[in-house]
Amino acid sequence: MPEVLDMLKQGGLLMWPIAVCSLVAATIIIERFIALRRSAVIEPCLQELVDDYPGEQGADAALALCRRSRASFARIVEQVILTRHLGHAQSIEAVHAAGRTQLSALERGLTLLEIIAGISPLLGLLGTVLGMVTVFNAITAQGIGDPQVLSSGISEALATTVAGLVVAIPSLAFHSLLSRRVDDLGAEMQNAATRLAYEVRAAAQHGGR
Repeated sequence: MPEVLDMLKQGGLLMWPIAVCSLVAATIIIERFIALRRSAVIEPCLQELVDDYPGEQGADAALALCRRSRASFARIVEQVILTRHLGHAQSIEAVHAAGRTQLSALERGLTLLEIIAGISPLLGLLGTVLGMVTVFNAITAQGIGDPQVLSSGISEALATTVAGLVVAIPSLAFHSLLSRRVDDLGAEMQNAATRLAYEVRAAAQHGGR
């Protein structure tokens, strides 16, 4: 911890927004990894419902199950069942709207993580520029005879550059990883919802299985 504080002081004021970016990025990454677990998005009981839909006589129980669940897929399944008596086009649009809403919820925080990945190296670059300005001002005022003044400005420039890259690189990597995870879960939910929709409509038309 003392070494971290020393580095923050050495890097100057721009180290503090970079440090804030690192904390925000870490929070988003941890929270999204927990939220994007498959078991949290597509609960096993919902998968069982898709695999073995109980028919029209079990529709109310299936709706109750969806309403008790906090999983994203539950909202989509709920729309599939609720719109089973509507026209095909209306039903598909309602389900797609629910899917878009849940996909947006799964992507929560990823835009901010992408922004952090973009601005962190720029903050580091700004720190580099300010550090070099300090160096040139010192040279102008005192010449090149005081290496300590010069090294202080160069250290500030290097510290902010390193810190900005240290935050940006993992942020960009985890953004790509988590975005891919969202895409995979979205595709899986879409496929399962499509399969369930055929079963639900067929059961509704025949009054049961």
